[in-house]
Amino acid sequence: MSAILIVEDNADLAYGLRNNLEIEGYAVEVAGDGPQGLALARRRRPDLIILDLRLPGLDGYRVLKSLREEHLDMPVLILTAHGQEADKVRGFRLGADDYVTKPFGILELMARVAALLRRAGRPDGEAAARVRERFGEIEIDPSTRTVFRRRESVALTPMEFDLLLALVRRQGAVVSRLDLLHEVWGHSSAVLTRTVDTHIAELRRKLEDNPAAPRHILTVRKAGYRLER
Repeated sequence: MSAILIVEDNADLAYGLRNNLEIEGYAVEVAGDGPQGLALARRRRPDLIILDLRLPGLDGYRVLKSLREEHLDMPVLILTAHGQEADKVRGFRLGADDYVTKPFGILELMARVAALLRRAGRPDGEAAARVRERFGEIEIDPSTRTVFRRRESVALTPMEFDLLLALVRRQGAVVSRLDLLHEVWGHSSAVLTRTVDTHIAELRRKLEDNPAAPRHILTVRKAGYRLER
């Protein structure tokens, strides 16, 4: 049974989320503010966190930043206000894996939760059968979902790892933002391609010697991205 932590100060919303998630068979805990949410995340190590960004005591950004700085890499689904694109971008830069915009449909949220847990729960049979991938000084082990740079482990979020694999397995071919968005996140709307750009920037920061002038994770103007080995 997967454990989910909801960090949400709106008691009615948190109650509704908890009920629906428990009906689906998840074990759920709720925190009503940032400090409590961070403490529970540290202590319980849930399989997934649903995190509101506007929280009392400690906002969601700082909760997320603390989690990633402490190498707690469970998937985090952020809840954002309608139309607040900046919230989404900032959340992704701090290590969020996906988002749902308020108000949201419960079926959409359940689908996002299930997708994140599936990705985080790999390796599956197909992944385990694959050999390690390499480019430059980077080594990727799909069977354990680990990445090494100069033999030192690099902490990637589940979405960052899936995005990296999607690029590597194209064998140098160009892949569009929309294709990456659909393959990695399951989204299909062109307005969300900024999500891909934000995660690409994080991959470059973690894996490239000079993120401003990358050697491997390359932008192809007006086309998308490709990976140069």
